[in-house]
Amino acid sequence: MNRICSLLGIQYPIIQGGMAWCSGWRLASAVSNAGGLGLIGAGTMYPEILREHIQKCKKATNKPFGVNVPLMCPRVEEIMDVIVKEGVNIVFTSAGNPQTWTSFLHEKGARVAHVVSSARFATKSEEAGVDIIVAEGFEAGGHNGLDETTTMCLIREVRAVTHLPLLAAGGIASGQAMMAAMALEADGVQIGTLFALTEESSAHENFKERCLQLSGGDTGVGIRHFAPIRMVKNQLYIELDKAESQGAEKDELDRIMGKGKARMGIFEGNLDNGALEIGQAASQLKNLKSVNQVMRELLDDYVNAFVYILDNSGFVEGLKK
Repeated sequence: MNRICSLLGIQYPIIQGGMAWCSGWRLASAVSNAGGLGLIGAGTMYPEILREHIQKCKKATNKPFGVNVPLMCPRVEEIMDVIVKEGVNIVFTSAGNPQTWTSFLHEKGARVAHVVSSARFATKSEEAGVDIIVAEGFEAGGHNGLDETTTMCLIREVRAVTHLPLLAAGGIASGQAMMAAMALEADGVQIGTLFALTEESSAHENFKERCLQLSGGDTGVGIRHFAPIRMVKNQLYIELDKAESQGAEKDELDRIMGKGKARMGIFEGNLDNGALEIGQAASQLKNLKSVNQVMRELLDDYVNAFVYILDNSGFVEGLKK
């Protein structure tokens, strides 16, 4: 049996990324009900709001689901307390040192996955005792690694330093991409953008419509040298890019970015001045779909990709001669 499915108690090795302002209980429960693993994105939630989402998710699904926690968030101790008291036993962590919370979560009976952007951080995560490593490439939306390593390269780099169950993330929005990641020895995938643009996502309709109109090259990375963030090239991005090209320091870029820009763009639908955080794969998507439809298409395309490889098996036979 697939290691991710066995470890997390799910049907398919497809994890929905815990995205700020997109991943509430509706999205998480829908993905879990469809056979994947839904994650509630706790990074922007106050503890009482997270508790409400967990409780609603429990009522909406009897399947496993988890919570994603960026470890740099200011209320992390309160967030962890809610997770433990509500009996959540799957936690995905990111943006911080996994050494800080992994042992604590294990003591409470939780499985822990940690998101990394390099082989070096993957090694540190294994040393911290995590159960799963998520290798997220530079194609991903939102916050990214400074190394700018793409997903297909990162999977191989991470697999070379660890035998832990491995999820590939960043730029994966089809069954074919899922097949490619698993051919490179990932055990499954974590998908953000594709699920962010579904009916069940809590993102604003303006945000969804704008992202479904994107073409290749319509996303870019702002604050590239300090804290890379992939977003749509709107007015905010243009201002950030201009400032950075003129040598602006981090304080100035932080001033332009301000506070609450992701909420403004993703949750409130301000398309000009908000941070429209989304991955490069958005340019492949043109229609708003339900989670059930997305999951069916992912699985169908995965099977079709496998059949395509078998149909071209003559190439493999030729290599054997």
